[in-house]
Amino acid sequence: MSSGMAIPCPHVVQIRSVVARTPEGCEECLRTGSSWVHLRLCLSCGHVGCCDSSPNRHARRHAFAVAHPIVQSFEPGEDWRWCYVDEVFV
Repeated sequence: MSSGMAIPCPHVVQIRSVVARTPEGCEECLRTGSSWVHLRLCLSCGHVGCCDSSPNRHARRHAFAVAHPIVQSFEPGEDWRWCYVDEVFV
């Protein structure tokens, strides 16, 4: 019988203590001269990518290309985390 409690995202075990590889912006956009709307920090490796509202969606692309599903907002004053695989806040 279910207790009604949500099952935690199984991908949280992939969260590491990371340092942003490119704290000045999206790693790929900086290389190509593209722009971004908001930034996301990969909590597995420190990749900084642009959000889904940005033209290139590099954070999502990185998450699926290298199987690093959890990001944290890299915007000042925001502290939420998101799992791209399960599409849930963690």
